[in-house]
Amino acid sequence: MFGNLFIPERQADSIRDIDFTAEYESGFRAVIFDIDNTLVPHDAPATSETAEFFLMLRSIGFKTCLISNNHEERVKPFADTVDSLYLTDAKKPSRKSYRKAMKLLGTNLRNTLFVGDQLLTDVLGARRLGMHHIMVDPVDPESEPDHIKFKRVIERIMLFGRKIKRISKKDLKKREE
Repeated sequence: MFGNLFIPERQADSIRDIDFTAEYESGFRAVIFDIDNTLVPHDAPATSETAEFFLMLRSIGFKTCLISNNHEERVKPFADTVDSLYLTDAKKPSRKSYRKAMKLLGTNLRNTLFVGDQLLTDVLGARRLGMHHIMVDPVDPESEPDHIKFKRVIERIMLFGRKIKRISKKDLKKREE
């Protein structure tokens, strides 16, 4: 059981490979996102493309919240650009920030999805709470600080040989046909 805490439910190359319409139709009403290397490269600002992505999520019916271990001065401008709720200094993998985000969103474990890029913070926190989640590949691994690059080595070792449901662009194309 302990080993399962470090295994993501599903994986995707990026947020663009997740069929959010299908996720909404399956009952999810809110998405909680990590920011750095989930949505944009580490420490990069929100782009117009990111803002459009969040607009698309709202058009489907989703509420959103950003949770980050980063500080207010990093997270607030990003959240303002994409028009999302947010929490800073989250101390992931602590379950407290995930619970607090659901409280802000007015949702629960059954109808909230978490999307993040790190196994040892994002996935572990969601797993510890029993939250549905998708782990995405980092947007730009080269932009990461050294301590995160070190954690990536540990992640690769922990995931080696594991069979994890992988969402791909091929799956999206099949659904569209």
